[in-house]
Amino acid sequence: MSGQHESNKEVDTIQASVAEYACGLAYAQLPLAVVQAAKVRTLNTLAGLFAGYFSEPARILRDVAASMPSRGGATLLGTRRKTTPDMAAFVNTTAAAYMEMSDTYHVPGTYHGHPSDVVLAVWAAAEHAHASGREFITALVVAYQVYLRLSDNFHNQGFDYTQFGCIGSAAAAGKLFGLAPHAMAHCIAMAAVPNVILRQVRMGQLSMYRAGASGHAARAGVFAALLARAGMEGPHLPFVGKAGWCDHVARERFALAPMRGDAAFYRILDTRIKNRISCGEAIASILAAEKIAPLRDVGNVQRITVEVYKYALERAGSGEHRMNPQSRETADHSIPYVVAATLIDGTITPRSYSDSRLWNADFRTLMGKVTVVENPEYTRAFDQVPVQHRTRVTVVYGSGETLVGAAGGDDDDLAEQLGDEQIAERFRALVGDMLGTARVGLVIAQLRDLENVQDMAELAPVFAMD
Repeated sequence: MSGQHESNKEVDTIQASVAEYACGLAYAQLPLAVVQAAKVRTLNTLAGLFAGYFSEPARILRDVAASMPSRGGATLLGTRRKTTPDMAAFVNTTAAAYMEMSDTYHVPGTYHGHPSDVVLAVWAAAEHAHASGREFITALVVAYQVYLRLSDNFHNQGFDYTQFGCIGSAAAAGKLFGLAPHAMAHCIAMAAVPNVILRQVRMGQLSMYRAGASGHAARAGVFAALLARAGMEGPHLPFVGKAGWCDHVARERFALAPMRGDAAFYRILDTRIKNRISCGEAIASILAAEKIAPLRDVGNVQRITVEVYKYALERAGSGEHRMNPQSRETADHSIPYVVAATLIDGTITPRSYSDSRLWNADFRTLMGKVTVVENPEYTRAFDQVPVQHRTRVTVVYGSGETLVGAAGGDDDDLAEQLGDEQIAERFRALVGDMLGTARVGLVIAQLRDLENVQDMAELAPVFAMD
C-alpha cells in the first residue's frame, strides 16, 4: 500500500481504537478468568453447533458451501470437507445459532446481544491461519471486547446486534492473519460500512434467516480480514464520517471506553451462557414453569398468567406471532409457547420445538390459555445492577385450584454463571450420540487444554461424523 494513500487523513477515533486494541492484545495480558471464560464459551458454542447441525438452514448452507471447496480454507465442522474460511464461518455459525444456546449480554442501557456468535468465525480464521490455541483465545477475547464495547454504546433498535459480531469477527480474524495496524484499520472499515444488518430479521414471524443473520455477520467479518490481508483498502472514516456508521446507524456520536485494562475491563466476564434453550427473554418463564411442571389434568386448566419484566414482554410475550407461532424460529422466541411446552413436558429440550409439538392440537389449546403481563416490580429488578430476571407463572384450574412457580433473584437466575462442568455435561448430553462417548471426552479434554494446542487445524478432524 503506497504511503500517499495513508497520509493527510482525518483519524476515525473508533476505528483507530479497535485496530490498536486488536493488534496490541497479547495472550500474556489475559487474566486466568478471561482465558477460562473463552474456553467455556467455545465448548458451549460447539455444543450448539451439533444441536443445530441437522437443521434446515445448516443443511442448505452446507450444500452451498460444497460448491466452494478450498483445501487451504477451514472445515465445515461435523464433516471432513473444507471451504473458504469465510464460508466456513457462515455455515458453522448459523448451525450454532439455530438452537438458541448462545451466551447473552445485558447491562442496563446497552443493546444486549449474543456475543458468542463470534466464536466460530474466529475458529474458522484460526484454522485457516494454523494459529495456536493461545492465539485463538486471544483473538476471541478481541472479538468479544469489540462486540460488547459497541453494544455498550448502541441504542438504535432499527438495526440488529449481529453487526457487532461482524466488526468483532473482523478484528479477531485480522489479528489471526497478522495484519499490521494500517491494514487492520481497513479491515474494520470493510466490516462496518458494507454490513449493516436490519432488525427486521427478528421481527414478526421469524424465518430460518434468524440464525442466518449471525452466520452472515461471521462470514462478512472474516471476508473483510481476507480482503485487508490481500491489500484492499476500506472506506475512509467508517464510523465518524459524514455518511458513516455513527450518524446513520447508531444515530449518535460516541467514544469507546478504554479497550484494555485489568480483569474488570474484559466484557466477556459480563456475559452469561443461557441455561435453557430459548431466546434469553423467555428463559425466566421456563424456569418458573419448571417449578410446577409437569402439570396433571392439563385439559382442566382454565388460565395461565405469566408475569414478566417489560423487556421480556416486548421481546417475547406480545404480538400475534408470539401468541400463535408458525415456525420453530418463532416458537423459541415465544413465552406462551415455551411455558406451555414446559408445563406439559417438564422442561425445554431440542425436541420441544419439533413439528409434532408445534402443531399438536392439545398443546395449541393450552398455549391459547397463556396471558403474559408486565409486573412493574420485575421491570425494576431487571433494570438495576445486578440484573435480576424475575418471572411468576400462575396456573388456575376450573376447580379453582391454583399452582404458582417463580424464578429469578436466586441461584436459578439467568444472571448466574454456568460453570465448566455444567457446560461439559451439556456437551455430553447433546453431542454424545453424534460423536460417541470417547470422542466427546476427547473434545472436552482438548478444549480444557486449548491454550496448549499448537495448531487449531489439528482439532477439526475429531468433529467429523462422515
